[in-house]
Amino acid sequence: MVYFWLKNPESEADQQALVEGLNSLREIEHIQALHVGVPADTAPRDVIDSSYQVSEMMMFKSIDDQNAYQNHPLHKKFIEEYSHLWKKVVVYDSVSALPPSG
Repeated sequence: MVYFWLKNPESEADQQALVEGLNSLREIEHIQALHVGVPADTAPRDVIDSSYQVSEMMMFKSIDDQNAYQNHPLHKKFIEEYSHLWKKVVVYDSVSALPPSG
């Protein structure tokens, strides 16, 4: 899970540009699943943090695939082309707590 706070949080154009940039990462073969989103308009609760402007959730089959993604040229290009839009990024990496199927 990755959360992005934009330098210009009120800019719909910046938000849309970042969403498009994140969606371009779908071309990276190591990504098993990708969800790009914006904060949901849910009822406020103490446990909800909707201060970010864009989020992404990526799933990988293995840590090796995740590490390969980090060094992939398209990921590096994404950072070069879009990092000017954000002021803060927070990443939460996790692995499944369930045993692998099969």
